[in-house]
Amino acid sequence: MHLDREACYRALLTRDARFDGQFFVAVRTTGIYCRPICPARAPKLEHIEFMPSAAAAQAAGYRPCLRCRPETSPQLAAWHGTYSTVSRAMALIAAGALNGDAVDGLAGRLGIGGRQLRRLFRKHLGASPNAVAQTRRVLFAKQLISDTTLSMTEVALAAGFGSVRRFNDTFQKLYGRPPRSLRRDGAGAAIGSAVNLTLTFKPPYDWPAIIGFLATRAIPGVECVRGDEYARTISLGGATGTIVVRPAMQQQALIANIRFPAVAALPVIVERIRHLFDLGADPAVIGAHLSEDPALAKLVEARPGLRVPGAWDGFELAVRGILGQQISVGAARGLAGKLVAAFGTRLPATDERAIADLTHAFPSPDQILCADDLAATLGMPRQRAAAIGALAEAALADPRLFEPGLGLDESIARLRSLAGIGEWTAQYIAMRALREPDAFPTGDIGLLRAMATESGRPTTAQLQARAAGWRPWRSYAALHLWASDPTAKRGAKEAPNETVVRPYVIADRNSAVRV
Repeated sequence: MHLDREACYRALLTRDARFDGQFFVAVRTTGIYCRPICPARAPKLEHIEFMPSAAAAQAAGYRPCLRCRPETSPQLAAWHGTYSTVSRAMALIAAGALNGDAVDGLAGRLGIGGRQLRRLFRKHLGASPNAVAQTRRVLFAKQLISDTTLSMTEVALAAGFGSVRRFNDTFQKLYGRPPRSLRRDGAGAAIGSAVNLTLTFKPPYDWPAIIGFLATRAIPGVECVRGDEYARTISLGGATGTIVVRPAMQQQALIANIRFPAVAALPVIVERIRHLFDLGADPAVIGAHLSEDPALAKLVEARPGLRVPGAWDGFELAVRGILGQQISVGAARGLAGKLVAAFGTRLPATDERAIADLTHAFPSPDQILCADDLAATLGMPRQRAAAIGALAEAALADPRLFEPGLGLDESIARLRSLAGIGEWTAQYIAMRALREPDAFPTGDIGLLRAMATESGRPTTAQLQARAAGWRPWRSYAALHLWASDPTAKRGAKEAPNETVVRPYVIADRNSAVRV
């Protein structure tokens, strides 16, 4: 990618935080790369290379700065959030796709060849996929060393290094010292078995909006909101734990308290938290693009930090969507709570004492399939219970069913092939669980109502044509439109029963983003 040297240097001289994460500053005379907000004295322009990513800087032989800590930089780049192969590949790498697989395997999951994937990474990130994965491991390990009391063996395991020897060799080569020497005096936010990590974002951030959204839909026993904190149970690989997330706005970050018995799962947990709270969004870039449409300009100005709420787990979100068809949000929460209490995994007593309201992990697909008479237990139509059973079967048959990487069109087609999931629900799942920034339920009545003028509401075709100019950020446009709809603040239903062909009023189409 092209970086304007003069513009980047001006940003460096002013330490403009708006450019943090957009590029990195590699200094030839020191062999160090920094964030553009680094407090160190700015070098002369002729001594600098501007890099599109931390991976590009490390691939060129530069080592991370110990003052500005690139590992805590917002995870942004020019490609981030765009509807592209590179962004989908990065999502898979963040989920550990290259920890035990080769680049060709990753490319196959994206439907392209390994050579093409390497070429795209070189073009957009200035580094190979393996170099990007290695840099992520190093920077995550550096953050764990600096911010937690985990042992070096646990850090190596959590960061995805194949062995402690490889971990030590990498840090010796990169920093010229053993990893233990990078641990700060008094470092460690861990409490007992918990690990606290700081997850940065690009300001502004509308925390009340996203925490209000999650509070409205919190599943009893699985999620709860206490004041400014969001807490929930998590389950990975048969193990259970909890997370608690709170804002630290002065640090432009969220603090995540993670309690989980397997340290190797930390990268996946952190990435899911980032997706849940949409920490990778760049509100300045998204807002500038959407503001080109006069209908959205005032909405963006009123809510500049609006994000798209994510989901911890795609299967959980899909089940929640089916449960909520044609009933109120509150009733849907009640059904989900009954499902969890009847079939979910109960947390050990130690986890319950940590957060009293969190008692169960959400049922897995196999637990749903083993359930006796789901319809009678929950008091719901058998057709809807059958749809949940079919969804569980599909999730077991394809563990990657709710994994990003296919692209919007193919993901929507795959979701719509499942019983009980129509166009709106598929777009909603793509928006929240698959993190597709361009997902957009065109026929949503709330969107049509929000775009109404004195002459009336637009047709679905007219809205679709208008929304073409909002790409690739149509999900964010939908959030702004939903937030502007006064009807969405009144009682509403969840997603409609899309298996029934009849006129209906869609409530979670409006209330799904009641922020």
